[in-house]
Amino acid sequence: MIKNNFPHYQLLIDGTWTEGSDSQVMQSFNPANGEQWATFACASKEDVDRAVKAARRNLNSGAWANMNATQRGALLYRLAELVENNSQRLGEIETTDSGKLAAETTSQSKYVASYYRYYAGLADKIEGTTLPIDKPDMHVFTTPVPIGVVAAVVPWNAQMFLTASKLGPALAAGCTVVLKASELAPAPMFELGKLIQEAGFPDGVVSIITGDVANCAIPLTSHADIDRLAFTGGPEAAKHVIRNTAENFAVTSLELGGKSPIIVFEDADLESAANGLIAGNFGASGQSCVAGSRAFIQRSVLEELIQKITDKAKNIVIGDPQSNETHIGPLCTLAQVECIEKTLAKAVEQGASIRFGGKRVPEYGSEHYFQPTMVECPNDQIETLKVEMFGPVMSIVVFDTEEEAIAMANDSVYGLGSGVFTQNIARAHRVSSKIKSGICWVNTYRVTSPIAPFGGINQSGYGREAGVQAVLDYIRTKTTWINTSSEPMSNPFVIR
Repeated sequence: MIKNNFPHYQLLIDGTWTEGSDSQVMQSFNPANGEQWATFACASKEDVDRAVKAARRNLNSGAWANMNATQRGALLYRLAELVENNSQRLGEIETTDSGKLAAETTSQSKYVASYYRYYAGLADKIEGTTLPIDKPDMHVFTTPVPIGVVAAVVPWNAQMFLTASKLGPALAAGCTVVLKASELAPAPMFELGKLIQEAGFPDGVVSIITGDVANCAIPLTSHADIDRLAFTGGPEAAKHVIRNTAENFAVTSLELGGKSPIIVFEDADLESAANGLIAGNFGASGQSCVAGSRAFIQRSVLEELIQKITDKAKNIVIGDPQSNETHIGPLCTLAQVECIEKTLAKAVEQGASIRFGGKRVPEYGSEHYFQPTMVECPNDQIETLKVEMFGPVMSIVVFDTEEEAIAMANDSVYGLGSGVFTQNIARAHRVSSKIKSGICWVNTYRVTSPIAPFGGINQSGYGREAGVQAVLDYIRTKTTWINTSSEPMSNPFVIR
């Protein structure tokens, strides 16, 4: 369907592509040029209810409910193949919709297939146990059963990855899913919906919706028939989500924001450290929840490392996100740009100095472009070290001792990622164990795998995505007791 010559995306509810019941439509704008490029339907409360009811129906009866784990795995293998084969198109659409670099979105979409393959393989490896029970004449065993209907709420950044890390384990476990895409850039999710259908999943096992907070997000997260909620977003939104789950007691996991520290010791390979800091701050144009935006550098190598990063930054290419030559593209929203400007201004007032960058560069096509920026901070209380800006801004603080670096790294309400650069293996183990974060990279940064759990602590959330544990988070354990005695039950008023 085309409206005003723009591509138009409908909601996927119970296997049918449909408009929202109240006919609400939103526009999507290409951050690279600020121009509208697509429209999409928005869900109403009634649409949310239809999607959840379809999920519940599939969970309780029909082809999906009667499918064995190996058959579920086969569908996930097929989905992985389709995602991989369509990764170029998925990446290009995500870039148009969100402004993320095509070089990353296409490669990420292709790699995301490995998440679906990983959970396809795990689908029939989720085992129950026979218990060596301490009661005579009792055979007791456990059975893993799907936790139920899952609401998966995904933001616009890294959405193919963040969807796979929820959808893969949920489907492997036998759950049904209502996926709520961000209203900022939902097009890739609807394209994924076409592949889910093509893979052969029964209608209604996965529904994909989007819309505003009042009509879509709140009705979904508070719906009485939601058993499990997997949410990725910001801490403030998460607080509302948790309140909403008081209506359904859904088991909840939260993957939230971060202000991840990267510690560089004087014995580090400075070339590697410079590349790690650039990856952690300017990769994905800084729009990453694990951005290593707090850099702690030992005093003896401070100036040398700053110079290395400054020299490398001169070669960073800002431009069209669809070009493979581009390193930094536009930010998804103007709100991010405005937040960066406000935070930088406050930091300068506090005594910080901007070593390079610090300005918008609209000459590249829109007001969404911002220069890669380095801020040198006189202490660890500067505003840029506190605020998650979601842009290409690196803040640097000097330290003298290992203990000082650890203390500053841990002085944060967040705890998602962290990094350590040192060639001393004992120090690597010692420091990584003391940093309070869910992930720590040593002599590298911003690496992911379906095999490795991903998640944080404190205001970075709780629960883990990826790895074996993730699929176990989508099951419940059912315990069955069978009395093998031929004798009748004894005294019914005494617990055995």
